[in-house]
Amino acid sequence: MPAPIRLVILSRSASIYSTQRMVEAARERGMRVRVLNPVEVEMHLDGRASHLYLRRKPIPHADVVIPRIAASIANYGLAVVNQFKLAGAQLVNTAEAIAQSRNKMRSLQLLSSRGVDIPATVMASDARSLKELVPLVGGVPVLVKLLQGGERQGVMVCETMPSLEAALEAILGLGQNLLIQQYVQETRGKDIRALVVGGKVVCAVRRTPRAGRLSRTLGRGARFEAVALPEAFERAAARAAELVGLEVAAIDLLDDRGQPRVFEVNSSPGLRALEQASGLDLAGAIVEHAERLARQARSAAPPRPTRRKARRAE
Repeated sequence: MPAPIRLVILSRSASIYSTQRMVEAARERGMRVRVLNPVEVEMHLDGRASHLYLRRKPIPHADVVIPRIAASIANYGLAVVNQFKLAGAQLVNTAEAIAQSRNKMRSLQLLSSRGVDIPATVMASDARSLKELVPLVGGVPVLVKLLQGGERQGVMVCETMPSLEAALEAILGLGQNLLIQQYVQETRGKDIRALVVGGKVVCAVRRTPRAGRLSRTLGRGARFEAVALPEAFERAAARAAELVGLEVAAIDLLDDRGQPRVFEVNSSPGLRALEQASGLDLAGAIVEHAERLARQARSAAPPRPTRRKARRAE
């Protein structure tokens, strides 16, 4: 009987809904699962091997890791993710892909260069230049985004130029870089989030956000409902996740007169609202994919040589 898959979930807290659900899904499948806070993991390199510790005690080998790295601990957390890779674990999302998705402009540059439709986007280092570039994205309303904004922060809908000016002064005054994106009136109420797992869309919801907040997530006041995506939208979402390098991703799209435009890629999406809207076991889909990656790695690994006892000389 094959040994159970050993899964590590990197998360700041085991009480977070998404983390709890994945722990439940893993246990239902007979996996050994452990939740580790990335900031509590210690790392050691010596030029020959890499080691991971928790409170100075070695962390047992993990077959596969599901990273849930918060933006506030990105630098340290991504180093931990990479250390697990060096130790031989499979990663649901690599450190490189997570970092790529976190930099909003760089991920949009990548998508645009590979032919994925995105909303018109501008970026500049000062408020005056940004205001003068607004006509290039079709004028207000616009999306204002922190360049390194996370899942729970960093997005504002500005409906007028005065509200945009106030937002620019406040955000740039804090030393934050930002970009401005097209958010045309025709797309209002057609904001879609698709969850991609292993290259396939497993869930999609339509979101109607509350404007004027520096947060625009499913869990903070937006109305949402499950939808069936047209094939073109599924292809765009799957392609965006593939280009950024993510096995698990939430892809945010606008429906622009029936055509999909990708406006954001998220590597650690929250599952609560998605599961509530769709009634689907999305945590189970993610854990199943993690298990598949681990089993594929096991089957591809060369068999360990068996040691034969030396015969005693007669």
